[in-house]
Amino acid sequence: TDVYKVDTKNSNLEWVGAKLTGKHHGTINFSGGEIRVLSGHYSGMLEVNMKTIKDVDLKDKSKKAKLEGHLKSADFFDAEKYPKSTFVILSITPIANAQTGGPTHHIKGNITIKDKTRPVEFDAMLGTDKDRMTCTGSVVIDRTEFDVKYGSKKFFPSIGDKIIYDEFTLKFTLIAVRTSA
Repeated sequence: TDVYKVDTKNSNLEWVGAKLTGKHHGTINFSGGEIRVLSGHYSGMLEVNMKTIKDVDLKDKSKKAKLEGHLKSADFFDAEKYPKSTFVILSITPIANAQTGGPTHHIKGNITIKDKTRPVEFDAMLGTDKDRMTCTGSVVIDRTEFDVKYGSKKFFPSIGDKIIYDEFTLKFTLIAVRTSA
């Protein structure tokens, strides 16, 4: 079994959330994880520190702090109560006839946010060399499946122009370093 440990310093996880009147984007830090490869079969788990949610588009420090605090609050991800989210890899399979420069693998797994676990599938570019694995891609998540209801028209039909869209995007560049073979 080849074991690759997540390089938390060089991996990158970005989020993009939108509302009727605009959007925001920022980062969240990976806090650990590993990927195991045995005879071409992948497994593993990635962990994210929800207390590290940051906004990167707001320039006003007060507005930035307010948004970050709100995202970490019980209205959204409740980072005090649920400080970590995880992604468990169920399978990674090569994409037949993958286009140059496009996704190379299809990934299936279970994502857990606020102790709610849901299946997710997405395509990504995956590359390995002797001692390093790199995976880049994006996945769209419906926050309401994880009990994140604030500003959702699904739960507050009369919310009007204060709507926050249910889906948000996570873009990632995951780097993992081989620790054993």
